[in-house]
Amino acid sequence: MHLSRAFFEQDTVTVAKALLGQHLVRREPDGTLSQGRIVETEAYCGYRDKACHSYKGKSDRTKAMFGPSGHAYIYLIYGMYHCFNVTSGPPGEPEAVLIRALEPLDGLPQMESRRGMNKLRQLCSGPGKLCIAMDIHKAHYGTDLLAGGDLYLAAAPPPAEITASKRINIGYAEEAVDFLWRFSVAGSSFVSVKP
Repeated sequence: MHLSRAFFEQDTVTVAKALLGQHLVRREPDGTLSQGRIVETEAYCGYRDKACHSYKGKSDRTKAMFGPSGHAYIYLIYGMYHCFNVTSGPPGEPEAVLIRALEPLDGLPQMESRRGMNKLRQLCSGPGKLCIAMDIHKAHYGTDLLAGGDLYLAAAPPPAEITASKRINIGYAEEAVDFLWRFSVAGSSFVSVKP
């Protein structure tokens, strides 16, 4: 079952927590599915967050964040790795949730082939890794994740317990460095970095 638009229009910190346990699904060209349970997220809250890409305003890179919630915002880091985000927050707020890690569930042969490895805990234990494993790239930029296409989010039970910690690799973000806006499923061995 797909999540609703209203789910993504909540406060972005709330969305980042609520996405834990939900499933990210990638429909392969042959119709098979690659699927993972979201176990780690980070909230990026627009104009009130110096770590957020939209903090300084709209650009070609960030335009998806200024559109409707529930769409894919994808960018390249280090010139080689894609990062997958979900636009979120109330209408008009340029915010997003970074999906940092997944617990692989379905489509393991495809994921292993793309990553060139078969270590389950490492297949999707980071934003760049999960994009490679799930074959998520710039062509998915702006995708409506509620439309049931080749990339979407599906509802699943939430985890029993979550943890909050500081976000990773945002040393430039002044006071935002200390915001506890990284969330993970408590005890998960699939997270990128232990909280």
